[in-house]
Amino acid sequence: MRKMLAKTYDPQGIEDRIYQNWEEKKYFHAEVDHSRTPFTIVIPPPNITGQLHMGHALDNTMQDILIRWKRMQGYNTLWQPGTDHASIATEVKIINNLKEQGISKQDLGREKFLEYCWDWRKEYGGRIVNQLKKLGSSCDWDRERFTMDEGCNKAVTEVFVKMHKKGWIYKGSRIINWCPVCNTSISDAEVQYEEQAGHFWHIKYPLIEEDGSVSKTTFLEFATTRPETMLGDTAVAVHPEDDRYKELIGKYVWLPFVDRKIPIVADEYVDREFGTGVVKITPAHDPND
Repeated sequence: MRKMLAKTYDPQGIEDRIYQNWEEKKYFHAEVDHSRTPFTIVIPPPNITGQLHMGHALDNTMQDILIRWKRMQGYNTLWQPGTDHASIATEVKIINNLKEQGISKQDLGREKFLEYCWDWRKEYGGRIVNQLKKLGSSCDWDRERFTMDEGCNKAVTEVFVKMHKKGWIYKGSRIINWCPVCNTSISDAEVQYEEQAGHFWHIKYPLIEEDGSVSKTTFLEFATTRPETMLGDTAVAVHPEDDRYKELIGKYVWLPFVDRKIPIVADEYVDREFGTGVVKITPAHDPND
């Protein structure tokens, strides 16, 4: 009996059935076997902020290729799956979701809000796992983990304490990114920059004369979008090859309002074509400084 091939490919009718067969026969399950060389990949756990994107599809396809290749070579393979709670990023998503319903985090209170968060994790964590399965990912789903699982929490705490005792983790001074909405510090990776129209202020610092007096006629001019940070200036920089300022390197200018002198230094970081070619150095307000 002949049957014509369908003109269009129906992945749902084929791939779901094949993947289910793989799972039922435990093809992806890993057991301890000291007779074989182990090969393990721990999945970079996707955040439960929503659903997977094209980047996840590419990355997980690459991991799947590697783990299947090693599995065919006879290695005792494990592709460890899981999802990440993503902390602040997920909280912001949840708060925005509540806002669309006319509800605030404060309306719910701590306990109800946490319940809502766990319900969110169940919904979106499950959606992500289903998407990974739709990609054909050969993970060992019997070992699926979530970063807020009790075992993971204890492991993170234990490692943190060990690293602290070894001096690898310490408390120090650093410029941080502060979110006035979340009322917490956030990592550099969580900062989103946007361009805004503003003013470019030109400010003149008087030079210090050879006798130590503050000049009334000679100034060093710079341009900045953040004039309010001048109180924290510790130096001004010029490019070492900038003929306009070469002779000023090593000298000093007077910082108004604070009434102290700060040095003129040379640094190749300075863009001679930007502004006046002079950059104010303010470590308290710029990590580059």
